[in-house]
Amino acid sequence: MLNVDLHCHSHVSDGVLSPTDLARRAKANGVDVWALTDHDEVGGIAEARQAAAEIGLRFVAGVEISITWAGKTVHIVGLGIDEKNEVLLQGLASVRGGRDGRGREIAAQLAGVGIPDAYEGALKYADNPELIGRAHFARYIVELGVKDSVSEVFRHFLVEGKPGFVPHRWATLEQAVSWIRAASGRAVIAHPGRYPFDDLAFDALLDAFRQLGGEGIEVVTGSHTPDQYALYARVAQQSGMLASRGSDFHGPTESRVDLGSLPPLPANVLPVWHDWAM
Repeated sequence: MLNVDLHCHSHVSDGVLSPTDLARRAKANGVDVWALTDHDEVGGIAEARQAAAEIGLRFVAGVEISITWAGKTVHIVGLGIDEKNEVLLQGLASVRGGRDGRGREIAAQLAGVGIPDAYEGALKYADNPELIGRAHFARYIVELGVKDSVSEVFRHFLVEGKPGFVPHRWATLEQAVSWIRAASGRAVIAHPGRYPFDDLAFDALLDAFRQLGGEGIEVVTGSHTPDQYALYARVAQQSGMLASRGSDFHGPTESRVDLGSLPPLPANVLPVWHDWAM
């Protein structure tokens, strides 16, 4: 059985490792097919592809696009994309455009609760300043000793109802799916168990996604529990969606699971990679 990991992040977005180091870690962990899916950015794909080729690792070009749906942030993964497609590149640039202003608002809120110079501090952790985000602020807060870990930071800051939470209007669902399809990719709803939707709202999201040409849903992913593996396998099966698997790895000390360490997909689903030439 192939060990497939189709969701992780490098330092080009909000991960810790370089694309090359991620490829090597994936290979060392027994991954057979690996995708780099940085947030709203494809700048690490060329390095990732070359590193994977050098070590005999099957590589899939990917991206994770932030969207706003029903007032909440949702992530859509694109797999098998042409990262040079102009429609995709222009769309991603438009999504990245609002991050700087949002980052400065986050810093202002954190200053108000006694965390100074957060914007400058977060920039130290952002290899790509265009993609400054909450993870970079969280690492700075850990550096200051305010909290002991990034996960603890996210229990007290940067989330809805806590200091440092600044909502942002991202792309629309229609835009994200259309950009991925224009780049010959396959659109997948990332980690559905993380979104605060009731059944009615989630069904509406799934319906809209399918009508726009979305094809898959992550079933086994780093933020799902075993019960959620079974739940979203049923969702995939009943809705005719393809099933994906990915760790959502960001770094050795920050991620719940490591690259390639998830259990396999349940047997009752059709993998998103079922028709890929392996």
